[in-house]
Amino acid sequence: MFSTYVERYRVARYNAFKWRYELSIAKKLGLVFGMAVLTGLVAQIGILLPWSPVPITGQTFAVLLAGVLLGRWYGGLSQLIYAVLGVAGVPWFGGWTGGTGVLFGPTGGYIIGFVLAAWFIGYFTDTRIRSRNFLPMLGLMLFANFVLIHGPGLMQLGLYLTLVKGLKLTLVKLLWMGTIPFIPGDVLKAVAAAAATKSITPKESYNGEVDAEKRIRIP
Repeated sequence: MFSTYVERYRVARYNAFKWRYELSIAKKLGLVFGMAVLTGLVAQIGILLPWSPVPITGQTFAVLLAGVLLGRWYGGLSQLIYAVLGVAGVPWFGGWTGGTGVLFGPTGGYIIGFVLAAWFIGYFTDTRIRSRNFLPMLGLMLFANFVLIHGPGLMQLGLYLTLVKGLKLTLVKLLWMGTIPFIPGDVLKAVAAAAATKSITPKESYNGEVDAEKRIRIP
């Protein structure tokens, strides 16, 4: 009986991703906007740090799942829409804020990194079945988080604090303001997102993945 339920779930998740892959552009854009809204909602789950203008938020969890659920192009597009509409004034950046001041402020680089990270995770989810397992995906998500998000985030934070605020920063001080306090939470979010990926993604080919010949296809 248990094996029957497992098989049904395996087929259901395959059909769900195949359905997502074959959707019309209009329906895919609906999913894209929904993921942008989700990113805006979890951005409000935040903790302010007294020594840093960068809050701890739940955004990266949504960003990583955007790539998994929507693939590279539409996952990346969801974060681009989140950024563009936020700049246009939709108050869904952290603390219910919006406008150009956020994108060009101390946290703007992280928002740019969201687009890169979602595209990166979506690329591997789309093209490599083996990446949909826990350990490979965890490695990819940690790279996306600490390189593709924190990389541009730290660059813009450093420029903002130096050029706008006139502060003299060492690399260690910059890391303490923009990365080190976030490590435990970001690792936890990556673990949770990788575990979700392991559970919800099919381990069979649904769109001609490069390693499809090594996996069994569901007819």
